[in-house]
Amino acid sequence: MNIVYFDLETQKSAEEVGGWENKHRMGFSFAVTYSTREERFRGYEEEDIPELISELRAADCVVGYNVLGFDYSVLSPYTDVDLSKLPTLDLMVSLHPVLGFRPKLDSLAAATLQSGKTADGLKAIQWFREGNFASIALYCKEDVRITRDLHLFGCRNGFIYYKNRSNQSTRVNVAWSIDR
Repeated sequence: MNIVYFDLETQKSAEEVGGWENKHRMGFSFAVTYSTREERFRGYEEEDIPELISELRAADCVVGYNVLGFDYSVLSPYTDVDLSKLPTLDLMVSLHPVLGFRPKLDSLAAATLQSGKTADGLKAIQWFREGNFASIALYCKEDVRITRDLHLFGCRNGFIYYKNRSNQSTRVNVAWSIDR
């Protein structure tokens, strides 16, 4: 079983492209994957997108956070592959109906893993404009690590934690598995 954890960063913000409905116009700046088969992280710049698409297509399952609603939309102008047809587990999509809201990855990481994100997407856009790909790569890799560790925690335990509106850690059951 090869699970590929995936995250990408963009060149532009939602505001710059006329809103979130125009995610496909945000532009790809950098992506990171982690393959359970290879047990390694891999970074991708814009010219590496064909290799990224190949890795995603070869996965038994792609796991990401808001990958269906965001990452695949950003990546779609770069490929003819219908990314929505890839076997995908979107952790946010699986949590939304249970919680009634879309939790932030940072909230889940803080509550479950006692670690948080190192930056945010707007900072990554700034780094892109500065040509600071090393910082984007580290940030994106950390988001992939958090997503992987959160998924594995949920698979092993059948639950994860999130920070509720009172900022208290609250348990939520998940039905994630290593086989999916």
